[in-house]
Parts: sequence; C-alpha cells; structure tokens
Amino acid sequence: MDTQVVDSNKSIALKALAATGEIATLPEVTLKIMEVVEDPNGTAAQLHEIIKRDPALSAKVLSVVNSAFYGLPGQVADLNRGIVLLGASAVKNISVAASLGHMFVGSQKLGPFDLKSLWKHSIAVAVAAKAINAAAGASVSPDEAFLAGLLHDLGLLIERQVFPDKLGEIAAGCGADGKTFLQLEQEIIGATHQDFGDALTASWKFPPHLRAAVSAHHNPFDLPDEQRGLGMTIYCADTICCQERIGFDLLACTQQLTQEQLDAVGVSEEQLTDIRGALADGVAEAEAVLGANT
Repeated sequence: MDTQVVDSNKSIALKALAATGEIATLPEVTLKIMEVVEDPNGTAAQLHEIIKRDPALSAKVLSVVNSAFYGLPGQVADLNRGIVLLGASAVKNISVAASLGHMFVGSQKLGPFDLKSLWKHSIAVAVAAKAINAAAGASVSPDEAFLAGLLHDLGLLIERQVFPDKLGEIAAGCGADGKTFLQLEQEIIGATHQDFGDALTASWKFPPHLRAAVSAHHNPFDLPDEQRGLGMTIYCADTICCQERIGFDLLACTQQLTQEQLDAVGVSEEQLTDIRGALADGVAEAEAVLGANT
C-alpha cells in the first residue's frame, strides 16, 4: 500500500480511537493479567492475587475450568487450582473475552451489521483458528491463536461508534460491483477495520504478534516472516467461518483459500474439511463458556 495511504489511514484510526471513550480502555484487572502473562517471570500466584479481587472473573474462571470446553477432570472449587489447571494463556483468554463480551452488546442494526452476529463470528474464528493451529502444529500456542481470532475484527467496534451510518452503508453495499468490505471501508471511511483494530490493540499494549494478526488478517502475506504464520491462520479461519455463514459473514465472503495459503499455514484440504465439520459444535461450546450475547 502507498505510504501516503498508510499514513492517512493511521491518522484517521487514531482520531477515531480518541473519540471512542470507554471502548479504548480495557478493565484494569485484564491489563494486569496481560502484564503477568506476558512477563517471563509471571506466576500463577500473581494471577490468583489479581483475579480473587474480582468476584465475577473468579466465578467465570471456575465456570470455565469445570466446563466441557477444556475437558479437565473432576470438579474444581479452588480458584488457585483452577488457574494452575487452565494455565496462564487460557486465563488471559477468559479475562479478555469477559471484557470484550460487554463491548459487543447492543441491539441497533446497521444494514446487515449488528453486534450479536459479529460476536458470534469472532467466537467462530477463534475456535477455527485454534483448530487450524493445532492441526498445523504451529509454534504459537493454540490459546494465542484463539485469542487472535477473538480479537481480529475489533476495529468494527470503533467504526460502529464513530461512523455508524458509514458502516451501515458499507455493510449494505458489500459485494455490489464486486467490491470487498475492505475496499468499501477505504472508499467511504478512508481507513479499514484493520487500521482501527491496530490502533486499539496498540493502545491496549497487546504484544506485536497479536497486533499483527489484527492489523493484517486480510493480507497476511504483507506481514514479516515471524508474524505471518498467525496472520495466515486468522485469514484461513476467517475465510471458512464466512463461507460457513457463521455470524457476520460479509468480511471475508469473497476470500478464497489457495494451495499456497494452505501450505503457508501448514494444513491440508483433508484437515480443513475435518475442521469445518467440527466447527458448529465447537462454536456452540465456546458460546456456552464465553457467552452468546443472546
């Protein structure tokens, strides 16, 4: 992309972020959990000290550890044991998901777009990304792939708040004259949900590989080699979830999976078929744990 366009997109995204208010701020407990998990010296005991002060999050952690989603044996009533059994990455995911879930609440429809279907799509991409990651044996943990999938379309929250009429226009016009959602965003807003998502995850101080997956999940080949794998995983997960019509499906409905892309991710057509077949059940399980926003 032209340097002037990139700079213009970034400027628009930062101005929009400044106008969003509460969306631009994650709860303090989530930020503290992120800091501990990203710290190589962080411990389960530190996570316990943070989480025990938040009764709702404590209950959510115990609910998840006792759910079928993680398949752990027996009933766990002790928060500290639950944290140890889940592991730091899973606890981080639960905390971020609990924070995000509140941001996807709202009944207003903007053309074919609404927050309920976007949340379902985000959960579906998270589930698919985790499955693709596991099948490929990637170096990034499946929990990180899940979180990247959950985060990938965050930029639409900013568009909905700052540019609601334009977002409705984009959603209504997507596919007309062969134009993609991204192309219409660029034409109508002057920046895309990838740009807004990058600005938001930067303000939350998320690690570079997660920011990269959010900022280039529609064009992962533009990413540096060390970040491309996770970006390609989200691209593939996003594509199959839109093809399967799970949640808001306009964002990647024109994307196709080529052999080059499958090779870049490290999955076969057969593995992808299995992932598609298990997707609906996986999404239902994840919604039961994270909340379906119904």
